Amino acid sequence: MKAYNGNNVIKKQFSLVFVKFAVCFLLLGLAYRLFLSHFQHFSQIEVVNDAALFSDNTLPTPATVSESPVTLNEPPVTVSESPVNVDVSENQTLQNGKCDLFIGNWVHDPSGPVYTNATCYSIESHQNCMKNGRPDTEYLYWRWNPRDCELPRFSPKKFLNLMRNKSFTFIGDSIMRNHVQSLLCILSQEEQVDDVYHDEQYKSRRWYFPNLDFSLSVIWSPFLAKATVFEDDNGVTTDITQLHLDKLDDVWTQQFDSFDYVVIGGGKWYLKSTIYLENDTIVGCHNCPGKNITQVGFAYAYRKALNTTIKFITSSKNKAYTFFRTTTPDHFENGEWNTGGYCNRTGPFKGGEVDMEYVDEVMRKVELEEFERASEFGSNMKLFDTTLLSLLRPDGHPGVYRQYQPFAAGNMNKVQNDCLHWCLPGPIDSWNDIMMQMLCH
Repeated sequence: MKAYNGNNVIKKQFSLVFVKFAVCFLLLGLAYRLFLSHFQHFSQIEVVNDAALFSDNTLPTPATVSESPVTLNEPPVTVSESPVNVDVSENQTLQNGKCDLFIGNWVHDPSGPVYTNATCYSIESHQNCMKNGRPDTEYLYWRWNPRDCELPRFSPKKFLNLMRNKSFTFIGDSIMRNHVQSLLCILSQEEQVDDVYHDEQYKSRRWYFPNLDFSLSVIWSPFLAKATVFEDDNGVTTDITQLHLDKLDDVWTQQFDSFDYVVIGGGKWYLKSTIYLENDTIVGCHNCPGKNITQVGFAYAYRKALNTTIKFITSSKNKAYTFFRTTTPDHFENGEWNTGGYCNRTGPFKGGEVDMEYVDEVMRKVELEEFERASEFGSNMKLFDTTLLSLLRPDGHPGVYRQYQPFAAGNMNKVQNDCLHWCLPGPIDSWNDIMMQMLCH
């Protein structure tokens, strides 16, 4: 019995020693793996050419390279030998992690528009493409889709509730009138509206929603600045325009204190032949041959006028919620509006299929720079950057259908194209989707 018990004890001791040895071996292996992993975690960081990664896309000198720990989960950044310009189309969440509503593409939308020429009475004749006989309808079945976020369809009921006891005013040229008519067509499907004012030429107008005490208006001021214009409704001029770059148009500034919401913007009128004045003295002109005046170009005037406009808005005691809309590109091909240019495309472009015209690039550059300058001083303006999304819709213009039945029998007159304004319904309706989203966030 004793021998039996002794052998049993020896076996147990041997087993215990073996288990301890195995545990120690495993612990040593684990410690080695942890050490190796820790070492590799820091040794894999490499600074190439002494260039650091900076969020403002500027290249520091070698002396500014920081030795502080590098966050490994940041996206890789390619460093070049020259200053880097951010391509907005590739960087959708640059500001506070929010999606850029103005970068994306047009996607097919089988639901179509929420109104037609038969359900909206306020469509201007030159934009009433369906009534005027445009045969294709595919341009009606697209909606704007931002790349990195969902854009809900405009809710007229929600918008009108936001606007209860308020006023909403569009200030600018005929594109502003085009936009307000789009908005009015959508809102009128939801609520009764009364036409309460128009000027002699129906360029400035006001509508009233009595059940909500809400006023919607458009003010004709194509330069935003004070101007003397010698031009009729068909664009025929009898003398060159005179524009005061340091004085704004009283037609909107004298009413500004009563506005709650504003959409404002300049644009194509700055391409017209114009004499520029400051302090009531001629300082230059654009496209004024034979006048013996220094040519300074439209960009100079546009910057001056926008600067004056933005200063007025930001310094006003009335802190109206203001959308600053960028320029709208046209789609004339093989000429301009008065030289046989036309637009007969029936579908949208995709990104990269079309380049912006030089004048639109210059205008948008001025707009973005002046807006950015205002932002540095705490401006409450919001950038309404519709340029790029509009560039992709060559199919959305009236073209020859700016007039009724342009090819009707007996109509032998030369047909003029409109490749700047938008058919209603049409692509400009999507601007309201974006505007609503900005108001709600």
